[in-house]
Amino acid sequence: MTSTRSTPHTPADVLARTRFSILDRSRTRTGEDRAEALRATVRFAQQAEALGYHRFWVSEHHGVPGVAGSAPTVLAAAIGSATSGIRVGTGGVMLPNHQPLVVAEQFGVLESLFPGRIDMGLGRSVGFTEGVRRALGRDKHDADDFAEQLRQLLGWFTGEQTDHPQVHAHPAEGLRPAPFVLAMGTGAAIAAELGLPLVIGDLRDKDRMLGAIGTYRDSFRPSRWSEQPYVVVSGTVAVAATTDAARRLLIPEAGSMAYSRTHGVFPPLATADQTEARSMTAKELTHYEDALRGHIHGTEDDVVEQLATIVTASGADEVLVTTSTYDRAEMYDSYRRLARALGLSEPRLPEGNRLAATT
Repeated sequence: MTSTRSTPHTPADVLARTRFSILDRSRTRTGEDRAEALRATVRFAQQAEALGYHRFWVSEHHGVPGVAGSAPTVLAAAIGSATSGIRVGTGGVMLPNHQPLVVAEQFGVLESLFPGRIDMGLGRSVGFTEGVRRALGRDKHDADDFAEQLRQLLGWFTGEQTDHPQVHAHPAEGLRPAPFVLAMGTGAAIAAELGLPLVIGDLRDKDRMLGAIGTYRDSFRPSRWSEQPYVVVSGTVAVAATTDAARRLLIPEAGSMAYSRTHGVFPPLATADQTEARSMTAKELTHYEDALRGHIHGTEDDVVEQLATIVTASGADEVLVTTSTYDRAEMYDSYRRLARALGLSEPRLPEGNRLAATT
């Protein structure tokens, strides 16, 4: 008798219709000026497009020595000019740092210059330190107004904002850059209420991540921006010829993170050898070891299997990959290996109309 039991899905099958994208923070390296870090990000975007990644996002960090990307909409414009098809956006603009009208105008300019390619990733964090918050004219409680700021921002595009009826956001009004909310907890609930796609980070805290995704899906309200829930999971992925080599790619960022937790300053990336040779206090060593744990890393087959586990558990529509290491050639090789393992040169279309704004 012939069995009617279906063949189990392989990891490659699970990932076959999952989009993969990149977040780059324009990390500086020891002895390198910030201009080179920004130019490297633009070159990297060109490579990402050639490899078949779906989006390329840049981030917002103010007053951070190890990050050159302080003005993501400006950098996104440079990337848009240097590429032709890949979607370009922010991961993200921290909305509490800005007036919604100004953000709308910036993305209106981007969408006008690069129609159909712009993503408006929005976060709710306020400046990294008290000094930065003062320089921005903000305080930590400004994040409490995120939901209202987000409504105002979307209203500038739809023409439905009511606080300033005599004002119109040009050239934003009538345009549709694709909005995303970068958030956990309360932010995920806001994304669901407004019917916006959700980007959720830190794959290392899987229980918290899955709980937030479940809440988001259960309470999602369809909107003009997205007809159905759309989930992007974000985290560090490192791929190399061996597991040990992939783990070594994680060392520079882990060292920088541990230093920031104990010294209050996020420094440029040092080499893996320099990081391992540095004398650390017990507290810093604890942060360092913690920063190395839980990331997706290994050979191509290893990483595909780990990613399939995450996508299966979360039901994610997309994975936003970030990899920071000192040697850019090794970083690019990691992304090349990942693209090859995933077969990213093949078209990956969403089922039905999961996200009308970004198909």
